[in-house]
Amino acid sequence: MLKRELKILLIRPDSFSLRGLFAFNWPPLTLLQIAAATPEEYSVEIIDESFDKVRFDIDVDLVGISFETLNALRGYWIADEFRKKGVPVVIGGWHASALPMEAKEHADSVYIGEAETGWKNLLKDFEKGSLKPFYKSDFVKGKDIPIPRYDIFDKRLYVYTVQATRGCPYGCDFCSISNSPLGGRKYRTRPVDMIIRELERVKQKFVIFVDPSLSIDIAYTKELFRKMSDLNKRFACFANINVANDDEFLKLASEAGCIALSIGFETFSESAMRGLKKLPKEVEVYRKVVKKIHEYGIAVLGSFVFGFDGDKKDVFENSLNLMRYIDVDSVGVNILTPFPGTPLFDKLEREGRILTKEWSRYNMRDVVFLPKHMSPEELKEGASYVAKEFFSWKNIINKLITTMRYGILRSSSITYWNLAQRRAFKNIWRWF
Repeated sequence: MLKRELKILLIRPDSFSLRGLFAFNWPPLTLLQIAAATPEEYSVEIIDESFDKVRFDIDVDLVGISFETLNALRGYWIADEFRKKGVPVVIGGWHASALPMEAKEHADSVYIGEAETGWKNLLKDFEKGSLKPFYKSDFVKGKDIPIPRYDIFDKRLYVYTVQATRGCPYGCDFCSISNSPLGGRKYRTRPVDMIIRELERVKQKFVIFVDPSLSIDIAYTKELFRKMSDLNKRFACFANINVANDDEFLKLASEAGCIALSIGFETFSESAMRGLKKLPKEVEVYRKVVKKIHEYGIAVLGSFVFGFDGDKKDVFENSLNLMRYIDVDSVGVNILTPFPGTPLFDKLEREGRILTKEWSRYNMRDVVFLPKHMSPEELKEGASYVAKEFFSWKNIINKLITTMRYGILRSSSITYWNLAQRRAFKNIWRWF
């Protein structure tokens, strides 16, 4: 008698609080990697609520749900609905790894950490009817990070996401990535030839590297860029400010097709910067860094965070002026968010400054803690003011003109991003 094929449904819940914020929907890379780690004898389907809603009438044997903090409540609701129908549910992801006991209230099993090494064992236990309440992953080496199963995700994606490295050694207090359990700070690299093979079969012209930073291991990334130069791809990636000290790195990045580097400047508050593990501090150095990157035809997307204990009410106007001064092409304006599992969350909870644990508000656009030198309303309004002013029509048009120095493709990409941000922030501002 032939063994029946078991059906697995993997779900990424919707992030309603961020809907419309981004210029495009990001593919569910984590689920695609889990699917790649699933043995062939299983049937796997993926539902990403950014594209489709979950169907509860689906014929499925096991449901796996992965989410971050901001979509945890939606994830729990979906899990509860499937369990009411008698379908076993496994929950994983950053939030569940940080708060496994909370997640267990909504799941038959909770997977803590990265899934590649232990997922097969979980499935074997499920087949035997002996699913354990908790699973913890072993350390996942770079070579064991699989090529994601995009072949089973039939959405028309205009952007392809790829992960060359995993982990971040810097361990910033507010970062949920580097503070995730079982490997968050352990930096690993995938074999370059594996990444090249992956990119060679990708139809999309535009690629985004989702690594926390591609400038942690400069030698590794240089090798990757050298081998990417013949692929005729265009890409954006995250990097640290130290890339401006390496002309060879920038040259290879440009030749490989890099159109934008996203750099985490984080804050212009001098007292707050002393608490970060990111140097240099001088704003003048930032200006020179941006200028150097521009010389290689690469745009700079600056990430900024408001709400550090060193931030006072003048930080918003000062930061806006300095953003213009250092000449970044676009910005990400974020409100400091104490994600569970981070030292920042533990510190603020000890101090009694966590205002809510309504996880859907942990979206980097709302204020969920008590700031030190201003009210929560002033922090929210100040960050919204910076975004509104930076993405004004005047500034968008100015950036359109100045970014033409990179060529039409780079200029149009930056302009598209800025326009999308303007629309999103306008809607969020009205909602507030």
